[in-house]
This record gives sequence, structure tokens and C-alpha cells, in this order.
Amino acid sequence: MTTQRVRIIEGGKLVIPATMRRELGIATGDTVLVEIDGGELRVRSLPQAVARAQAIMRRHVPEGVSLADELIADRRREAERE
Repeated sequence: MTTQRVRIIEGGKLVIPATMRRELGIATGDTVLVEIDGGELRVRSLPQAVARAQAIMRRHVPEGVSLADELIADRRREAERE
């Protein structure tokens, strides 16, 4: 992990060094997610956040199961009952 000192500038802005932005795949104008975790500030790009959420879901959904197909089947059963 690369560590760099940066300053907080007026308005509480933190300038992320260009090398770190490139490594994260973020550019000027991108939206990022920030969170505090164990007293640390973490910054993630939206694609990284989506990939993390997908990885979490994969751990809980058996191989070959489509949650979309299951949702559609549930909705059809509900519609038949109405």
C-alpha cells in the first residue's frame, strides 16, 4: 500500500493524488463512495462498490440460480392469486 501525506484544503476538501486516482480508476467529475471504517476514511469508485456487492451476493446464491428468474416467478405466482 502506498502512503502519501495530503492536506485538507478550504471547505474540507481532500485532494487525492493523481497516481492514486489512476489506481482507483477515478477521474475528475466522477462520483465516489466514502465511508469511515475502523477510524479510517475509505474511498471507492462506483464500479468497485458494485463489484464488491456482486461478490457478496455470489457467496449467498448457489451456482446456477438466477435471482431475476426467481423474482419473476414469484411475481407471476402473486399475479395468479389476484
